[in-house]
Amino acid sequence: MFETAELGRIISKQEYKLSAPPLREELLQLQEQLRQAAQTQVILLFAGVDGGGKGETINILNEWMDPRWLVTRAYAPPDEAERQHPEYWRYWHDLPPRGRIGMFLSAWYSQPILDFVYERVGFHDFDARLDRILAFESALADDGATIMKFWMHLSREAQERRLRNLEQDPLTQARVTERDWENWTRYDRFVETAEHTISRTHTGKTPWAIIEGEDANYRSLTVGRMVRDELQRRVTAATSDVTARSATKAKKPRRSKVRDKSGPKTSRRAPTVLSTLDMSRTLSKQDYQAQLRELQARLHSLHLVARKQGKATVMLFEGPDAAGKGGAIRRIGAAMEARNYQVHGVAKPTDEEVAQHYLWRFWRQLPRDGHMAIFDRSWYGRVLVERVEGFAGEEEWRRAYAEINDFEHQLIDHGVILLKYWLHITKDEQLKRFKLREETPHKRWKMTDEDWRNRERWEDYELAVHDMVQYTSTHRAPWTLVEGNDKRYARIKVLQTLTDKLAAALDIEAV
Repeated sequence: MFETAELGRIISKQEYKLSAPPLREELLQLQEQLRQAAQTQVILLFAGVDGGGKGETINILNEWMDPRWLVTRAYAPPDEAERQHPEYWRYWHDLPPRGRIGMFLSAWYSQPILDFVYERVGFHDFDARLDRILAFESALADDGATIMKFWMHLSREAQERRLRNLEQDPLTQARVTERDWENWTRYDRFVETAEHTISRTHTGKTPWAIIEGEDANYRSLTVGRMVRDELQRRVTAATSDVTARSATKAKKPRRSKVRDKSGPKTSRRAPTVLSTLDMSRTLSKQDYQAQLRELQARLHSLHLVARKQGKATVMLFEGPDAAGKGGAIRRIGAAMEARNYQVHGVAKPTDEEVAQHYLWRFWRQLPRDGHMAIFDRSWYGRVLVERVEGFAGEEEWRRAYAEINDFEHQLIDHGVILLKYWLHITKDEQLKRFKLREETPHKRWKMTDEDWRNRERWEDYELAVHDMVQYTSTHRAPWTLVEGNDKRYARIKVLQTLTDKLAAALDIEAV
């Protein structure tokens, strides 16, 4: 695989001086056009052998382009804050928004490769980590990101020369460590691992480019030209998309507000997982108050144990408008110390959030170890409101099931306790609650025209929920469907399942 990167290609200083200035000008122009279009985020990932020129190439690109619109990140082993989150939290946190370019060094490939080379993990575990990388990169690419991956290669002899030259230069000698030389003694193992890594993770949307790294002029111009060509392709595509959308919009007749955003339709009599729920379940006020006190006391003790053990908890609530999500959340919060949990009300994404993958804002809100995050609506908006209202295309919301499953499994792999609740009410019960809100002064603010409009799509939402449960209620991350016509019954069911799940995860029989 690497024979083509050991040909000894060299670009003279004179040729470099002639070629670099116009290339830099082109890159600057394309960078500005990319920023103005704001249609795609560009991710440049640099990996390869020690001394292959990864850092130097990133420095050159920072010199050639406007650094104000570049995001440059190099990763060391995770610090204490990073270890308190799932592995990919720091990478999602650092992603560039659409219209900007991110350059990543020693990123998500580094640790899996090192662990396999030094035999800290076996082949099966290594392949599983490559699968996680594939899922991560595919989610970004499917959302429109441009991902370019550069493997900077040196032959064994060239790497030795490079390391010795760096050691002899007072300005660079500190960059060469004992670990670099230890890696060099394992050169063959690194090459074999790199070949497997590239073969497994080279896809049409996330390709690798193998760059001969010995000559600085050659690698700089080669990488710069590849970036230029890809930016040109992306800018051209973005311009074409805008033109096509404008033409289509001009030709289409105007429709009503509801019909403009029509989503998938379903029969009004189609059975769903929600239609099997017994919505007549109730709980007396006396039983409710007794169980509420008992469960809240238990939750209080459990959340302190979770804090002590460093166990993070993520809860999410979905359901129709007026289903009682807020009331259930308040009963949970009343049993815990405010400093140990955070409630996130999820609304329409901001401009900053729109410029990222839809999961980005949720990665940033994940709790650190020992804390709890409660989401009032969540990442499932992608397969619910965005699907039904037409804000996400069919291809987008269909692939979201797998993306969400992977996201949640990453949380669980980190040790996060995950609970997912759908609070359900009947259409008649919702109407009663809507009218009560309109008649109650301190509740009127909750009612919007959007709430009434969503009722017109009740059957469409019910089908979307059915598919959501079918594709994302996994053994590791199941949905809890809550019969919510009776608020007391719903709140107790939520608290009961929460305390049971916490106790099981914390290995506590009774508190």
